[in-house]
Amino acid sequence: MDQINTDAWIGRAISEHGGVDQKTAAQLHATVGRADTTEPSRGDLLPGLWHWCAFPPTAHVSDLGRDGHPGGGVLLPPLGLPRRMWAGGSLRFHAPIRIGDPLERVSTVRAITPKSTAAGPMALVTLDHVISGPRGLAIQEQQDIVYLPLPESYTPPKARPMPARTSTRTAMTAPLLFRYSALTFNAHRIHYDLAYTRTVEHYPDLVVHGPLQATLLMRTATQMRGEQPQFFDFRAVHPLFAGTDLEIATAEEAEDDGAMQLWTGQNGHQGMQATAIWEATQ
Repeated sequence: MDQINTDAWIGRAISEHGGVDQKTAAQLHATVGRADTTEPSRGDLLPGLWHWCAFPPTAHVSDLGRDGHPGGGVLLPPLGLPRRMWAGGSLRFHAPIRIGDPLERVSTVRAITPKSTAAGPMALVTLDHVISGPRGLAIQEQQDIVYLPLPESYTPPKARPMPARTSTRTAMTAPLLFRYSALTFNAHRIHYDLAYTRTVEHYPDLVVHGPLQATLLMRTATQMRGEQPQFFDFRAVHPLFAGTDLEIATAEEAEDDGAMQLWTGQNGHQGMQATAIWEATQ
């Protein structure tokens, strides 16, 4: 990793304005919504995690790196580690967001943690996002981003078996991944450029977005309980790939009826772990 003063980046913040209009909501519904429901309209509640399409990056194409990500230097530091992954995050939901609401997001660098591993150097960058709308504070979010060197070959992490029976399956097709990349304005080539994915980052197939997995888990949790949770935490543990159905498994917490554990997976092993929590109303 390049020697930079990471402490100088702690506390750096930017403010952005955005929102999800009716057209974008219709496109999201056609991509990650349930096929047996109608698309939402302006003024309807924004489904959970759809706010990730509210603040698309605006870096000029000339400022994108080889992998398709914007170069560091505005909020994220130039760490010299070319493989970037959204490793996980946690969200607390406050006031509701409705389709068409004007939103503001303030993003702050909370921590930058360089580490040494058996595979080489890595760095964990933690961002805090505070999203506000017409009804005040809407979402507090923590985002964890991992930076790694490019490997010479693909070595998958140890597979963890799915701990519960699969409840749903969703086909992970190239068009689905492309649509989600387009809606989030995410140009990372591992999600749509198979030649790059295999020859540069050495994955065996197109990689399923972590946020896409989290969105499908949130959709499942909301459907099962009939309302969106107030807290949602997720962590990627194994990459998932196009061409194989994404499995979702769920389990209610025996000791806490306000919590649900959820997993994505493929071929019986986990891809992402998540916890959804509903707070009891008084």
